[in-house]
Amino acid sequence: MKTDSELRNDVMAELEWEPRVTSSDVGVIVKSGVVTLTGNVDSYGGKRAAEQAAERVLGVRAVADELEVKLPWSSARTDADIAAAAANALKLKYSVPDDRIKVVVENGWVTLDGDVEWQFQRNFAVEAVHDLRGVKGVSNRIRIKPLVLPDEDIKRKIEAAFERSAQIDAQKITVSVNQGKVTLLGSARSYAERNQAVMTAWAAPGVWDVVNKIEVIVS
Repeated sequence: MKTDSELRNDVMAELEWEPRVTSSDVGVIVKSGVVTLTGNVDSYGGKRAAEQAAERVLGVRAVADELEVKLPWSSARTDADIAAAAANALKLKYSVPDDRIKVVVENGWVTLDGDVEWQFQRNFAVEAVHDLRGVKGVSNRIRIKPLVLPDEDIKRKIEAAFERSAQIDAQKITVSVNQGKVTLLGSARSYAERNQAVMTAWAAPGVWDVVNKIEVIVS
């Protein structure tokens, strides 16, 4: 098992490897495998990239993102400009039903609201706007209203997807479903595997919520 010092060095190296992040502006604190990111980044896309970089590192049990977005003067835009750009970006995302999503921008912070059938549509909506110039943050209030399917069907499909996955140890994760709400229990070898299990569960038709109780156990 890595020491906190070794883990910090690995996270710093991964941040340096990530081209969307200026690693010299990001501080890394590690305690008992939990990584806290501090400092400033020049875009919301950079903030997300830093968090994802830390999550990829083997041995990380959790990530606390305390990074602040401080836009350079050249990236400043009015809320009206950002809202127009966000609405256009959603239209360009083929998989996102943009007619069901409302965009509100206040002081550079984008709020998305509405209803979709799939979690990937919810994710794609955020991806469409988080790298836009002038965006300081994104609040995703889009709700999932999926097709209604039997719980046993949902459970069976998720378990089968876990078994197919090269990234998930299906034997260490149990799945329960109650009226479309999925609960995952068990253990994962890394934070990345934990996230992959959640993403896989969300991909099942009929799912409207996923409760993640998987514990990261690093050997």
